[in-house]
Amino acid sequence: MSIVVTAATGHLGRLVIDELLMRVPADQVVAVARNADKAARIAAKGVDVRIADYGRPETLNSVFSAGDVVLLISGTEFGRRTAQHGNVIDAAKAAGVARLAYTSVLGGMLEGFKLAAEQHKPTEQAILGSGLTYTLLRNGWYTENYTGQIPVQLEHGVVGAAGEGRIGSATRADFSAAAAVVLTTEGHENKTYELSGDSAWTFAEYAAELSSQSGREVAYHDVPVDTLAAAFSSAGIPAEQAEAFAETDLGIKRGLLQGGSGELSRLIGRPTTPLAKTISAALKG
Repeated sequence: MSIVVTAATGHLGRLVIDELLMRVPADQVVAVARNADKAARIAAKGVDVRIADYGRPETLNSVFSAGDVVLLISGTEFGRRTAQHGNVIDAAKAAGVARLAYTSVLGGMLEGFKLAAEQHKPTEQAILGSGLTYTLLRNGWYTENYTGQIPVQLEHGVVGAAGEGRIGSATRADFSAAAAVVLTTEGHENKTYELSGDSAWTFAEYAAELSSQSGREVAYHDVPVDTLAAAFSSAGIPAEQAEAFAETDLGIKRGLLQGGSGELSRLIGRPTTPLAKTISAALKG
């Protein structure tokens, strides 16, 4: 039996691998990646790297084995995720894996916003319909989604369409620690976790914290959702994806990404990383 992590070279996958290696020997971990060169750092740690692609079912046939515990990390190809995830689910079922965990989104079965309803809900339904033992990790927003934009924010301010909606974000390190716990311990069979940071914040509060730490005045500009979508498009994001990302701010405005269950901090056994700490780290580079 192995612990298999798909999309292992991505931002989240790399951190999950590192968390697992603090808990189990390297020879119990399998990393699935599309590119061997990108996975070289992981292989150097003694982890078995297997090359496969969500979009090529034939490459998944030898990735899983009976009894494995698998983490399916959501793909990044907008509009193709459902089919790609279905390929992984089919391969896992055919191999007889013991359990399949999936990184979904907070409130993943809600119809509240397109990213959940069109990108994650179908995968959750496919997992439930597969008969596999599962764990659904409904991750809230990564704080790095915002702190990664700090250079632009310092220049132009924070732009959004969420009004005074609150975001219960946490860091990728927080979410990866939760995944590692779920993959290496018992008692998570057929459970769904709504995972969010301990404290939720508004865009105005984010802008105020960034102003305080940077010493520069950063304002929050609340704009119509169409304006936000156009801004994403002008930044090179494909139109359909830009519209879905912008529409997510309406979900934030309605409180769908506020979280507050406390399940993330309980799983990892510590408080989640505060917004101020993540901003500080990003400013230091």
